[in-house]
Amino acid sequence: MDHKRPRFPDQDIVLVVRNPHRAGALGKLLSAIGEVGALVGDLTTRSVSPYHSIREITVSVYDDDHLTQVLAAIRANTEAEVVETCDLVFARHQGGKIHCGRKQDIKLLSDLRYIYTPGVARVCRTIQRDPSKALELTGIGNSVGIFTNGTRVLGLGDIGPVAGMPVMEGKAVIYDQFVGISAVPILVDTKDPGEFIDTVVRVAPTFGGIHLEDIRMPDCFRIEDELIRRLDKPVMHDDQHGTATVLLAAVLTALRHTNRDGRRDLVCAQIGLGAAGFGIAKLLIQAGFKVLGVDRNESACARLENVGGDIATLEDAMARADIVIATTGVVGLIKPEMIQKGQIILSLSNPIPEIFPEEALDAGAAYAADGKSVNNALAYPGLFRAALDGRRKAITPAMKIAAARAISSLAGPDELVPSPLHPEVHKAVIAAATDAFKREEAKAK
Repeated sequence: MDHKRPRFPDQDIVLVVRNPHRAGALGKLLSAIGEVGALVGDLTTRSVSPYHSIREITVSVYDDDHLTQVLAAIRANTEAEVVETCDLVFARHQGGKIHCGRKQDIKLLSDLRYIYTPGVARVCRTIQRDPSKALELTGIGNSVGIFTNGTRVLGLGDIGPVAGMPVMEGKAVIYDQFVGISAVPILVDTKDPGEFIDTVVRVAPTFGGIHLEDIRMPDCFRIEDELIRRLDKPVMHDDQHGTATVLLAAVLTALRHTNRDGRRDLVCAQIGLGAAGFGIAKLLIQAGFKVLGVDRNESACARLENVGGDIATLEDAMARADIVIATTGVVGLIKPEMIQKGQIILSLSNPIPEIFPEEALDAGAAYAADGKSVNNALAYPGLFRAALDGRRKAITPAMKIAAARAISSLAGPDELVPSPLHPEVHKAVIAAATDAFKREEAKAK
């Protein structure tokens, strides 16, 4: 198995191709594309003449070099001419993915007087007398600020806040479409944690909740802890807690698929204690699992021990664990000979995991999956919706655990977790998180 590439090409390109209109020409073209390892998707015929046809052909390639190979193969082996190429991802980003819209129309002069001056002055005075009214009379109660400094973006590293904006816009689209929250990306141009914290605190009155995204370790821990202490509204670092919630759901599903549903006497190995790995380990501990952590960073290991985890070597963890979760980004870290019969292996690094699921299964794993389906978009929209609707001051561990159970319950027989497009999943997360918080409140009384 090629450990230098993902299992399947996933960069979608539309080729606009002018091809001779005769028997066998299209088949020859598609064969040329397939012979260099590209996948063919949709075909759309634009036009047909007695001599030529023009078609849009969607092909999936690994990267730009692979696309170059595809184009060369078409030139060398067919009479077709590629007249245009379109990268579907870049096409979706032209002009950005979000805009600032309105909920009210101004059609009459009276509309202007009600929405703006002079009518707005009475609303301002009402909020001045009772600041809590801002949650009812403005958009604050339905808004989340997405704050980043771009120091740890996806698998790209420190690319800066502006280069990270497409990620933040994507998060905002997800918030709006799935749960109706108005989310606003805020790019904070500093690497100093203190400056970042002060910036968020000063801007925080604009929003009902604070979503932290793509901030490097260990700054992300200090920033989140300090903002939770200083602000009276929900604050969540999604790379930790959104990911952890979905991963806990994945673990619960994997246990169900292997007839171990409900067991908490199992040992989980968390290999890699970065932001996501630590968040996963911490939530697993809070959910009642024993966790072994593996990391070369001593401070990361100490952080896990402080929340009740144990530290092990990679070899020891692989030998002892019933469930292995890897978030290291190190391709091929887990060797087939390390796998124990009956283990659950979740190797989550993208685009290439620590071990491919097929390799783990061949080596004796009872269940194995990669990170392709473990999307934190399953968790954070519903968690924040529940927090905003209930005027919660925090997103608690109980809310995350309840959300994970709800997500897992909707996974199909062949799924690790459901798709974020599942029609019921976000409603289920909202309901579960809301119920969990209400139970916490009742216990506290």
